[in-house]
Amino acid sequence: MRIFFLFIAAVACFLLFLALKKMLRDRRRRQLSAAPFPPEWDTILEKKVAFYRRLPDNLREQLRRDIRIFLDEKRFEGLGGLEMTDEIRVTIAAGACLLLLNRENRNYPGLISILVYPGAYVAEETAHIGGGVYVEGPVVRLGESWKHGSVVLAWDNVKQGALNPGDGHNVVLHEFAHQLDQEDGLADGAPVLGEQSGYAVWAEIMNEEYERLREISEHNGESVMDEYGATDPAEFFAVATETFFEKPLQLKKKSPYLYAELKEFYKVDPAEWYQN
Repeated sequence: MRIFFLFIAAVACFLLFLALKKMLRDRRRRQLSAAPFPPEWDTILEKKVAFYRRLPDNLREQLRRDIRIFLDEKRFEGLGGLEMTDEIRVTIAAGACLLLLNRENRNYPGLISILVYPGAYVAEETAHIGGGVYVEGPVVRLGESWKHGSVVLAWDNVKQGALNPGDGHNVVLHEFAHQLDQEDGLADGAPVLGEQSGYAVWAEIMNEEYERLREISEHNGESVMDEYGATDPAEFFAVATETFFEKPLQLKKKSPYLYAELKEFYKVDPAEWYQN
């Protein structure tokens, strides 16, 4: 019996700790939200992040608030001799926070650090080639998202993607879409949705569009989405996210149901930004 009460007391202390931690975090976030946005950061956004200029005023304000929170809570580290600067931090934070607009800002709870290389980097990869056979070897990458702890990015590609918002390629949007996908512990193309009933519709539309992209890719056809999205459902969701924010008018025309589902998930309508 004593052990039982000790267990209950331990659980109560842990829950109290979590509640206190959340209270302190929420107070810190309110303070950050109320503080003036550094003008030098706004200059970076205006000059280096093209989508920022298209956002309506209310979303700009949200983005600035979320950037402050993101930069306060996440650690940045330069690798391969890269010296960390405000331009790097603010540019990456802007792309990451674009995916949080109009949504509950959980600020990527599993993410601790962003590791940034000057350019493409080499990483070891294990690939399944069929028949239960796996091969390991070095691959060149522009970014990756780990389920626990980190996102890795190549700065030169981040920079190019931020300046060119209409090519359908943005490594920050891609890797942070993976972070959203991985919040439930699985990288399966199904992020945490608002309602349980939404998963059936999500699965139906995503699977249909995924198979459609696979068929187009196999026959060397043309699609508004990059064929890398045909790799697997997780990559499809990440590529669809890039396309949704970078080529919204084309995606809405070619795949209206996919566009509508992403619009419902992200709570924004990028097509409106490109019509003005």
